[in-house]
Amino acid sequence: MRKILLITLLLPLCGMAQIGVKAGLNFVTVNNNAGISANSRSGYMIGAFFGPRPKKLIGYRSEFMLSRQGYDYKSATNTGHVNLDYLLVPQLISFNFGKKIELHTGFQLGFLLNASADSSGGTRNGLLDYFQRFNYALAGGIQVSPFSGLIIGARMNISLNKLNEELVIGGGGSPAYIPKDILKNNVIQLYTGWRF
Repeated sequence: MRKILLITLLLPLCGMAQIGVKAGLNFVTVNNNAGISANSRSGYMIGAFFGPRPKKLIGYRSEFMLSRQGYDYKSATNTGHVNLDYLLVPQLISFNFGKKIELHTGFQLGFLLNASADSSGGTRNGLLDYFQRFNYALAGGIQVSPFSGLIIGARMNISLNKLNEELVIGGGGSPAYIPKDILKNNVIQLYTGWRF
């Protein structure tokens, strides 16, 4: 009985909502990297979004995405790359210009799910203790819909907090790919998807 009541209450909302999926590429830049020689890196993202159909000038949407980020590094002893896998939850305000163009701006919360490093010294997993578990960012971008259903977009995420944990002085040595200074990362996402 409860399931029938819940479906009855939610069914009208589904008719007013837009649901979609999207996938694309991340282009990550790392700044404040004095501790190591860190370079930009590309990754991927895949996710889904939900919000009301764009009928008015201002709307909103929520997204859930899995995103691979990280950086390439070079130190005195080895080279390699660090992979950081996040669950991203952007909450965005959309400015709708007809049914074809949307501008998005808002706030994004990221949960670090996994951290690993591949280097000339071998592969290491389970590096969560060296990185912040939560990432806060501002997000903004544009999305176009050239024809019904298809979406193409670009977004920039600007990190508000540090990427890595501060190392304790006298707490022992750290791996070469963990910087001694604070890192921040910014991400440009290019994506395509389908709106149902």
